[in-house]
Order: sequence, then C-alpha cells, then structure tokens
Amino acid sequence: MKTLESSLILGILPCVFHLPLIAPYQNITIPAELKTVVAKVPVNATSCSVTCGLGFKVEELCEVTPAGERRNCTLRTSDCVANWVCGLQHFSVPSGRPFQISCLSAQATGVDSQAYIYTWRLAPGLITTNDGLFKPFKSTEPVIRLSPTQESDAGTYRCDVQVAKTLKVIKRIYFGVRVIQSDLVDLNFEKSLTLEQKIAENEEEGGKHNVTHIEMQQQQSFWQSKLLSDPWIGLAAGVLGGVLMSVVLYLVRKAWRRNAAEK
Repeated sequence: MKTLESSLILGILPCVFHLPLIAPYQNITIPAELKTVVAKVPVNATSCSVTCGLGFKVEELCEVTPAGERRNCTLRTSDCVANWVCGLQHFSVPSGRPFQISCLSAQATGVDSQAYIYTWRLAPGLITTNDGLFKPFKSTEPVIRLSPTQESDAGTYRCDVQVAKTLKVIKRIYFGVRVIQSDLVDLNFEKSLTLEQKIAENEEEGGKHNVTHIEMQQQQSFWQSKLLSDPWIGLAAGVLGGVLMSVVLYLVRKAWRRNAAEK
C-alpha cells in the first residue's frame, strides 16, 4: 500500500511543476483607436406619462467623450410601462345614446397600434374584476363603440394589451358600464342646481361648472320680479280684506236695526 501511494505522488509531482504559472494581474493595453471613440448614451429621462399601462417618456441622448464631455445632445421619445394593471373604471350611460371605451389613453394615441394585440372579454350584467366570470368578446380593435347603447350592453369589459412580438401583457383595464333607461332618470346634474349651488360648485371645482351670464341674468330677473310683485300682492290683499270687512259690518248693522225696529 505504501509503495502504491509513493508511486502516485511521484507521478503527480512532475505534472504539477510543469504547469505554466498564471500571473494574478496582467496589464491590459487599450488600443489607441478606442481612446477616441465617442458613445451616444441617455443621460437624462422624464418619468412615464401614465401611472399604468402604455405611456411615453422623453430621454436626452448625448455624445460622451472619453474625457466625460457631453455634446450634440438630442431628445428622443420612447414607450414605457410603469404598471400594467390599471384597475376598474365606472360609467353610467343612458340607453339609446352612443358610447365608446378605449384601451389606449390620450397620452398613448400616437403609438403604432399594429405593434400591439388587443383582447377583449366581457362579464355581462355584472360590475366585477373576477376574471373567472369573463367570456370572450369578439373585437380586436383598441376601441369598442356602442351606438346606440342598449340595456343588454351593461356589464364589465376587460381589455388586455400585449406586445405583438413577445405577447407580453403591458396593460389590463376594466370598464364597468351601467345602462340606465332614459325616461327614468335625468343625468344632467347641473340642470337641477340653484344659482347659489352653481356658484359654490364652480368655486370648488375651479371653473369646471361654469355659470353663464345668461343664467345669472335669468335668476336675477326672476328674484327681482318676485320682490317687486310682493308689495302689490300685499296691497291688493289689504284692499280686498277691507272691502270684505266693510260688507260684513254693513250687513251686521242692517240686521241690528231690523231687530230694533221690530221690538
């Protein structure tokens, strides 16, 4: 056994001593051509234009020299996705009116719609985000138009936006649509507001509900005519009351005289 071990050691030692030595650190020489190369890289960028789904951001690209100098800077717009889940949006639509819902936000209207796949699903008659209740809805467009809207159109519409090349989902949004009969309710909330409520609403919303000059004139003329007519109404009521009182007194006095003459 000792002879075998000795033979193995003697056989390995020559191999070890004949291995080439590798230096832990070697000097790397950078070619002179690379020292003059200028790279164009993004040095700054804005945040995504939307909080969910497909948006855009603006990047600043600059040529950076080996010395760190920036030059020839340009701006570039590129797509971005901050969060692909956009939640549920509610809508109440009178029956008979046209209505549309869109997967693309106003910020993303300039993107190439052919680069994405739009898949719609519908949970009829329900307002829900339970994906097990949805059925396929035949549409491949980013926009669904209901014209006119019918009660059977009520429900929750779900839209998934995928990148055509990778099939990656970059946006999912739910649209809860309630369809109300037009003859049962008037959705024009501003129409029923008084002048004071319109002014208060206008101040709170920062000009969202504007009170027109015509409306103010109509309200003012109404109250002015009411105030002017109130004294005349009181005067007419007083005169009429006086006449009635005189007639009553005259009849009472006449009856009293008749009784006195009979006695």
